[in-house]
Amino acid sequence: MAKQFKPETLCVQAGWTPKKGEPRVLPIYQSTTFKYDTSEQMARLFDLEDSGYFYTRLQNPTNDAVAAKIAALEGGVAAMLTSSGQAANFYAIFNICQAGDHFVCSSAIYGGTFNLFGVTMKKLGIDVTFVNPDASEEEISAAFKPNTKALFGETISNPSLEVLDIEKFARIAHSHGVPLIVDNTFPTPINCRPFEWGADIVVHSTTKYMDGHATSVGGCIVDSGNFDWDAHAEKFPGLCTPDESYHGLTYTKAFGKGAYITKATAQLMRDLGSIQSPQNSFLLNLGLETLHLRMPQHCRNAQKVAEYLSKNEKVAWVNYCGLPDNKYYSLAQKYMPNGSCGVISFGLKGGRDVSIKFMDSLEFIAIVTHVADARSCVLHPASHTHRQLTDEQLMEAGVRPDLIRLSVGIENADDIIADIEQALNA
Repeated sequence: MAKQFKPETLCVQAGWTPKKGEPRVLPIYQSTTFKYDTSEQMARLFDLEDSGYFYTRLQNPTNDAVAAKIAALEGGVAAMLTSSGQAANFYAIFNICQAGDHFVCSSAIYGGTFNLFGVTMKKLGIDVTFVNPDASEEEISAAFKPNTKALFGETISNPSLEVLDIEKFARIAHSHGVPLIVDNTFPTPINCRPFEWGADIVVHSTTKYMDGHATSVGGCIVDSGNFDWDAHAEKFPGLCTPDESYHGLTYTKAFGKGAYITKATAQLMRDLGSIQSPQNSFLLNLGLETLHLRMPQHCRNAQKVAEYLSKNEKVAWVNYCGLPDNKYYSLAQKYMPNGSCGVISFGLKGGRDVSIKFMDSLEFIAIVTHVADARSCVLHPASHTHRQLTDEQLMEAGVRPDLIRLSVGIENADDIIADIEQALNA
């Protein structure tokens, strides 16, 4: 289906193809277990000799249909849903790294991911080196070690809104024989398909634009099928040598291009269990059906709001890659010519106190710890997510004390601007 249809059609049609007399709409398979007639049928499933369903922690028909839709949208060969974007990031790395291994990561990533990689995964014995994504190829390459297994970055970083040079990162990763993993949450595959620029694995927090309505937390990992694990077999024993927990099966030999996602499902999901619930997958699918309609509206609105803010004398600075004077404008035009996302960051003259007063004066733009859904919302990291830090520590963390993160929704742009204007005047 991915080869036949354009993204708009895939959003609506991919993943679930009902047979005669089956439900037109993807059903919620709200069942933990699935029945078989003989013990032998069940045994073959447990040995990965047959494909099918036996326990929802490993696979569920609702989840698999939605994963297949996201894989089609990204142009990948297979995907796996997880309970959150954080779980997707963890599994994506942990699927190819073990204690004693190392990976390299852009420093411009979501704070929760930075903590996961820099603190929690270090406790598991997996080390990381953070690099400035704007550094030269030579500088980034210098961070690689003999035990480095992956390179990671975000297409558009949250909340700093830096645009990743995907081709540069792919060149670096492949020159060291490791895959490039890209978090494509903010642009979504409607605005950017990292596999077309050399990325090997894509992760999403489906909680954001994909769900689009702030109803369901979830994540997804998509494999392009392009990385040749066997060509670097000594680096990836988990994929290229026998797995004793499955009678000595070798994933790359048994599953070919499906090896990476099969291992993530059969090993990590089996043992760690961060599954997305079928109910949440069903809601995610409803969001995906309108993703191609919502993303252009988010981008149109954000562009208008960013242009308004950049001309307002009460605004100190605006960061949005759709503005021609933005540092990342040319990279955004290259990778996301149809628009980037609906998230803007800006600061007000007068600093933190003025920012708080402004936010408290907004009428329908809500103060919430969320981003990237249909409703416009706002967050002041210095007062909320990073409130324990001093102004000096905030600057070290790359979060300016006056930074306001505005997620522009799909309401009427004039109404959004009017709410901002009345709050600025207040």
